[in-house]
Amino acid sequence: MTESRLQLGIAGLGRGFMLLLPTLAAHPGIRLVAAADPRDEARRQFETDFGGIAYDEVAELCADPNVEALYIATPHQFHREHVELAARHGKHVLVEKPMALSLVDCQAMITAMRQAKRWLMVGHSHSFDVPYLRTREMIDSGEFGAVRMIQALNFTDFLYRPRRPEELDTTRGGGVVFSQAAHQVDIVRLLAGGRTKSVRAITGSWDAARPTEGAYSALLSFDNGAFANLTYSGFAHFDSDELCGWTSELGKPRDPSQYGHARAHLAQVHSAEEEAALKNTRTYGAGLSLANSSLKGVTHNHFGFIMVSCDHADLRPSPAGVQVYADTRRYLESLPSPAVPRREVLDELIDAVRHDLAPVHSGEWGLATMEVCLGILESATTGRDMTLCHQVGLPCPATSR
Repeated sequence: MTESRLQLGIAGLGRGFMLLLPTLAAHPGIRLVAAADPRDEARRQFETDFGGIAYDEVAELCADPNVEALYIATPHQFHREHVELAARHGKHVLVEKPMALSLVDCQAMITAMRQAKRWLMVGHSHSFDVPYLRTREMIDSGEFGAVRMIQALNFTDFLYRPRRPEELDTTRGGGVVFSQAAHQVDIVRLLAGGRTKSVRAITGSWDAARPTEGAYSALLSFDNGAFANLTYSGFAHFDSDELCGWTSELGKPRDPSQYGHARAHLAQVHSAEEEAALKNTRTYGAGLSLANSSLKGVTHNHFGFIMVSCDHADLRPSPAGVQVYADTRRYLESLPSPAVPRREVLDELIDAVRHDLAPVHSGEWGLATMEVCLGILESATTGRDMTLCHQVGLPCPATSR
């Protein structure tokens, strides 16, 4: 008997939704039936693209009896409110990263979903990407020994992409720690496998016109003896896609001749209102739609340079596969190009809802990642190592869904 498609509602038709749209539209197990967004043009576009109903308010979406699960892609500060609304209406939830802006909010979301007896997942983060999942499988095989050290490096133009005012205000969830460390920490936690014990970090904010953290470096220690160095810069100079064969984070070919494009484009903007309007041109319904969304030529996603040092090999996941630098030989564990990139996010949600399989990227997993992110900010402020209390390790095995 053919399994029925999961009837999914979308809370927030902004940039996050637009990035996952090709996967949502192409996945054979998903049907988009409803959405909520305050923008008229986004609601009209959703109804045109999918024939579903679009609401003004998330509360109306949560009350829709045709919706089985929600993908919550509203701004960070609304995640707790919207997850609790979904729980009251008995909906399963996939909530965008970062899970929330405080551990209190994260725990409240977990509690609400437990009481509703519904599944809560956090994503999509790049820890769902196949090269990282394959690296974890190779580690679990035991062939290369224990993980000892991880290097994670990503340099982008993140800070110079068009932003709303709150995205440049750390107290409101802005800056690279909330939006980007959530990816990098998730990947490192997946690959290290154990519980994170502590974090020591420094952040960088050196452009007064972009008054939030644009960079960080962090040292994480794990209870299994592994440690990880994480560095991220969004200051739009060096681009670590150069180390990934000029493949973008979203798996598309990059043109190196476009160097400086982000800064040059932003230099033409003269007010916060103009910048917000410019950002709106990159969102669903404001010139972007299903018709603009394509998986053609897309390979595996990535999040910069990652190197995992084990007893008997260094493992480097990349868009093409996993490069292995073993004791006596060097080789590529290649991966076929994906038919539907990022489908693993939705596979995990469907497995939870349809087959009652506990997701790796659960609410508890998301809370643990946010504890590290908040620890980065706290350590940078106090200059102290931060001991972590709410950590979880991987289910065993990591990819047993």
